[in-house]
Amino acid sequence: MGAQRFPDVTTAIVVAVLVALPIFVPTTLASQVAIFATATLSVTLLLGSVGLLSFGQGLYLGVGSYAAGILLRDAGFGLGPTLVTATVAGALLAGVLGAVIVRRQGVYFVMLTLAFAQMGFFAMLAWKDVTGGENGFSGLSRTFTLFGLPIASALSFYLLSAGAFLLAFLAVQRINSSPLGTVLTAIRENEARSEAMGYDVKLYKIVALAVAGGIAGLSGGLHAAFLGFVPPNNIELEMSQRILVMAIIGGVGSPAGALVGSGFYTLVSELLSELWARWLALIALLLIAIVLYLPGGLWSIGARLAGRRADG
Repeated sequence: MGAQRFPDVTTAIVVAVLVALPIFVPTTLASQVAIFATATLSVTLLLGSVGLLSFGQGLYLGVGSYAAGILLRDAGFGLGPTLVTATVAGALLAGVLGAVIVRRQGVYFVMLTLAFAQMGFFAMLAWKDVTGGENGFSGLSRTFTLFGLPIASALSFYLLSAGAFLLAFLAVQRINSSPLGTVLTAIRENEARSEAMGYDVKLYKIVALAVAGGIAGLSGGLHAAFLGFVPPNNIELEMSQRILVMAIIGGVGSPAGALVGSGFYTLVSELLSELWARWLALIALLLIAIVLYLPGGLWSIGARLAGRRADG
């Protein structure tokens, strides 16, 4: 399979959506879309590029959140170094745990990601003197500076969140279009054959897990700064499930599916939660319909239409 072009039409579409988003929805809601799109991108990379189903991405998001909270409130770090550290923390933890997780395949791989995610949640509860336990980690400032520029208004924070997502999106696109991406695709399609060809499959998986963990950690750092607070559900299993659902709804066949899934889930949940307390049932029905009839996710609808137009 040949490497994909980079950048491409998808890149332009993503940039256009990011520019238009705060025009059509409230700016704070647009920031949430961008932040969770970044988290969803970590799932899209693993599941779409390598074929690895992980229920542990919420763990790395949570670690990024708590690392950012501690650095911002207690260590006096600026926002830039904090986000970099949150990214590195997520990547390091994912790399270390990945060295254990990749020893198993299939359902056993999935169960290990689930088990480590649960361990992270219970560790947060046990270290309540550091994390705040069930009360969360509070007292973060809501105003920052980045490279001398103030990050105080809702629009300025959206620009930061959208810029962070775009950087992560471009990084994933670059990986997919590189020789590394070609190897990851080969592992997804036939792991045994890739190993027979001489590739260190476990090492490539660890690299993919570390990159995805770093992206999730970045989204966690952004989320902590956005809220001025680190809620304990940032590291709960429910967070891993939520971003996995976003990825499936948007489609894991393209990194752009992360933005589509996050946007759809965030905006629909905001609308439906005000109308019906059981709105998650509708999301569940949609997820069932996508898995059964649209396995490529919502992003694939646009891709199919574009393909038909090009054929016509």
